[in-house]
Amino acid sequence: MLIKYKKSYEKFAMGLLSFMPNEKEIKVLRNTMKNYETADNLQLFLWKDEEITGLIGIEISQQHIEIQHISVNPSFRQQGIGKTMVRAIKEQYPDKELKANEFTESFLDRCEEV
Repeated sequence: MLIKYKKSYEKFAMGLLSFMPNEKEIKVLRNTMKNYETADNLQLFLWKDEEITGLIGIEISQQHIEIQHISVNPSFRQQGIGKTMVRAIKEQYPDKELKANEFTESFLDRCEEV
């Protein structure tokens, strides 16, 4: 289930974001979290079944949803969680085109192959 980020999930979110190659440094990671918490056009969601296993961050514009971050706990990879999160975002914003940035493009391309 896709759940909207709130401050009480900060440690989970930071842990999952730290798996992204561009989010390894703590200063960068903290800045990213601050952006998600304060910017109106940025939304962060967590994926939770029995526990929180994934994260997807998006930027919302008039016509597009751009996937900024997508991460799955390494213990839960190769189970379709990332693709399921992308599908859930598409369902939540059916009138917007889904795009990727340079860090999420290869993953999103693999999602569309299926």
